[in-house]
Amino acid sequence: MSRPTLHLVDASLYVFRAWHSMPDQWHDADGWPVNAVHGFARFLLELLERERPQHIVVAFDEALDSCFRNTLYPQYKANRPPAPEELKRQFAYVKALCQALGLHTLGHSEYEADDLIGSALHAVRPQGFRGVVVSADKDLSQLLGEHDEQYDFGRGQRWGSDGVKARHGVHAHQIADYLALAGDAIDNIPGISGIGAKSAAVLLAHFGDLDTLIARVDEVAFLRLRGAAQMAGRLREQREHALLWRQLTTVALDAPLPEGAAPFARQTADAGMLTTLAEGVGFGPMTRRRLHAAAGIEWTIPVDST
Repeated sequence: MSRPTLHLVDASLYVFRAWHSMPDQWHDADGWPVNAVHGFARFLLELLERERPQHIVVAFDEALDSCFRNTLYPQYKANRPPAPEELKRQFAYVKALCQALGLHTLGHSEYEADDLIGSALHAVRPQGFRGVVVSADKDLSQLLGEHDEQYDFGRGQRWGSDGVKARHGVHAHQIADYLALAGDAIDNIPGISGIGAKSAAVLLAHFGDLDTLIARVDEVAFLRLRGAAQMAGRLREQREHALLWRQLTTVALDAPLPEGAAPFARQTADAGMLTTLAEGVGFGPMTRRRLHAAAGIEWTIPVDST
């Protein structure tokens, strides 16, 4: 029997993509740009039309500098410039759009979208659900179990847990350890000095996980790996760092979720909210028709009273 599916959308990724790719030709009533809203709406409509999900969550990053990871390591993501105000406003529109369509939205001041996605998937597993993680982010590959998929919507590529090794050189359950060793420049995580992606993959292929690697670090010097002796020394010296980096790279599965929301079945859309939002950001007739169809609401082109 096929398993019920929960789609988990990494909203920020697609908002940022729309922000950078869509022309700045749409504005709200106050003159603020809404190009990212238009781009995200296109993505979301295509997703809903192709997949027709019955259970779906859309996760947002609201812990920009207040995430629990910043407490552990203040330099976490410190290399990223803050989002400009004209983009922050668009996130609010995007979240409202999802809610108007009856989709569950998740956001938290201490947990990132990855954590909310991981926690939502973890919450529905006991009910037999499989997950489709809609994101290209390699961090999220660690969530993939036997029946799950990751979906890079922009490239039209899907893969399961068995496909992670071909993409990243390690198994899905090794992703957090892999990033702890090799580092993650995007999130400003240094990793262990002298250990790059290839070396990290070799070490994990041999030892299985970071804990075993640390426990058997004396064996590293004898591996057929260039600079093995130096790696062994650095692993001894930076053991505590490695464990800290893994805390940062591990997706949390215990983030707070709205009570009673799981398994995140689509809710009744809000026709009034959808109409108001469509008018506010200047959606055209075709987009409005598709939005109403996706929401299961009948829509007719308004007659000009003049």
